[in-house]
Amino acid sequence: MSPTVTGALLGVILAVSILLFGFWGFLLVALFMGIGALVGRVVSGKLDVRGLANAFSGRRTS
Repeated sequence: MSPTVTGALLGVILAVSILLFGFWGFLLVALFMGIGALVGRVVSGKLDVRGLANAFSGRRTS
């Protein structure tokens, strides 16, 4: 799937969520989408959790 199609689908999902659930439901859907994206990157190996933890703890820069 191209980045354009992915972005369009995310926009549709967020637009529908704000129409159906209001502002707080929209924020909750956006939060869960972000968490799901992070989990997907960790599972696929595209995100190094140890390096990310080291960067946040100040042991090394990102």
